[in-house]
Amino acid sequence: MKKITPFLWFDDKAEEAMKFYTSIFKDSKKIDVWRKGTKVMATVFQLNGQEFIALNGGPHYKFTHAISFFVRCKNQREIDYYWEKLSNGGKKVQCGWLADKYGLSWQIVPEALEDLLWNKNAKKKDRVWSALMQMTKIEITVLKQAAKQK
Repeated sequence: MKKITPFLWFDDKAEEAMKFYTSIFKDSKKIDVWRKGTKVMATVFQLNGQEFIALNGGPHYKFTHAISFFVRCKNQREIDYYWEKLSNGGKKVQCGWLADKYGLSWQIVPEALEDLLWNKNAKKKDRVWSALMQMTKIEITVLKQAAKQK
């Protein structure tokens, strides 16, 4: 079975974006760069084993928040790392969402959030949700404190 590969349309920054992303994610690598003369047409790379293709397609299309990449983090240290690296030159949004300097959207989210939000206790879930809605970068300790409140 073939994998599903995200195909990213850039104006003219596909190679630069590939270098940026592979510098951030461990277990990542450049696979190929397709050139027409000296011009980069597309790149193929992996981030944590997931293959991506980036095309220099021109200014016709832009990224929107309708599509984002979800980065599940084990702890606050990982959240802080990915948040700072990916938001550098971009825009910090809300609830762990950011747009990087190329306009691509990312969600930097702790694994613990699933347990906190999918809890059967509706009041606990509401407190966590309220705390989350006030954040840009997610702070795990704040969410856990909100869950414990009475």
